[in-house]
Amino acid sequence: MSAVRDPSTLQPGSVGRASLAGLGREGLRAALAGIGVPDKQLKMRVGQLWSWIYVRGATAFEAMSDVSKELRATLAGTYSLERPEIVAEQLSGDGTRKWLLRLPKRGHEMRAPEIETVYIPEAERGTLCISSQIGCTLTCSFCHTGTQRLVRNLVPAEIVGQVLLARDRIGDWPGGASPHDGGLLPAAERKITNVVLMGMGEPLYNFDNVRDAMAIVADGEGLALSKRRITLSTSGVVPQIPRWGEQAGTMLAISLHAVRDELRDKLVPINRKYPIAELMAACRAYPGLSNARRITFEYVMLKGLNDSLADARALIKLLAGIPAKINLIPFNPWPGAPHEGSDWEQIERFAEVVNRAGYASPVRTPRGRDIMAACGQLKSESLKLSARERPIADSGGGA
Repeated sequence: MSAVRDPSTLQPGSVGRASLAGLGREGLRAALAGIGVPDKQLKMRVGQLWSWIYVRGATAFEAMSDVSKELRATLAGTYSLERPEIVAEQLSGDGTRKWLLRLPKRGHEMRAPEIETVYIPEAERGTLCISSQIGCTLTCSFCHTGTQRLVRNLVPAEIVGQVLLARDRIGDWPGGASPHDGGLLPAAERKITNVVLMGMGEPLYNFDNVRDAMAIVADGEGLALSKRRITLSTSGVVPQIPRWGEQAGTMLAISLHAVRDELRDKLVPINRKYPIAELMAACRAYPGLSNARRITFEYVMLKGLNDSLADARALIKLLAGIPAKINLIPFNPWPGAPHEGSDWEQIERFAEVVNRAGYASPVRTPRGRDIMAACGQLKSESLKLSARERPIADSGGGA
């Protein structure tokens, strides 16, 4: 179900025409009806647009060879297939890419808001980290995004648009050309194999829009990314966790970071509303939970705060009975951060305790630190950008 039903609610792109890229079937149907396509043709025309946008990655209506020339001209004169505008693209030394993206203004916004999206390539997989809000309300003390006030929720088309934009930039459409900047790409046929809702914002505070966007991303007739390849990360919005499992059914990650309420209250302030015991109860009841569909618990390692071997043993006890994977995350610093990362030797000792208890507990190798693209470092406010930043003059993907 798309959140856009009335074409008058579509937002204009930089060319002054509303973009159809990122809409669901109902949104496309409303847009076509708005330009006079007869009711009896709507199902067929929606199917054509859907295939061109989500299977072949079309960025211009002129490419839609099975659509009549007259309709193509009407579409091109009324709508666009623009993606979010790339303000800057940065390429890390480890191959990670970060895009600063500008979105069209909505409602009473005085200026166009910006978000960040990150692509992390590995040998056989590529993970796209997308944002669900502009800014965040949660003020987690280890997270840079939490220092930026919440501007608004993203609508489904803006969330899906991040996936389309990334596929454009790395050549992840059928017949797409690889970028010529020397960046690393996985050997897999698909360059984006996983999507994680771990960018800016708390996705469960934007539940309906994120759910509708992921339905588009997972649709087997389009982008066709398995729900087991989509992971939503939450700081612990307890009432929405079972609802997400029932309505969306993706993988789940919990931003945990502490095993005691008094510490988690400080690190992840939402814990004051939904303490650890309630969070664990929601995890145990997550629909579809099994050894094949484990919950990932994210645990950022902070020196002297949560990294003792006693903490490791308490973590094991806390997760007893939950099919779980534990991601140990070295703290990624940012300007003015109040914490210091744990020593590597201590992280390894912590991991050994957890591994011996039978939990998979990989230490997440920091990626993209040199371009502030690592976990907890995203923030879209205007800051002095890295010297490796590459502004995009002809921001890719626009119709």
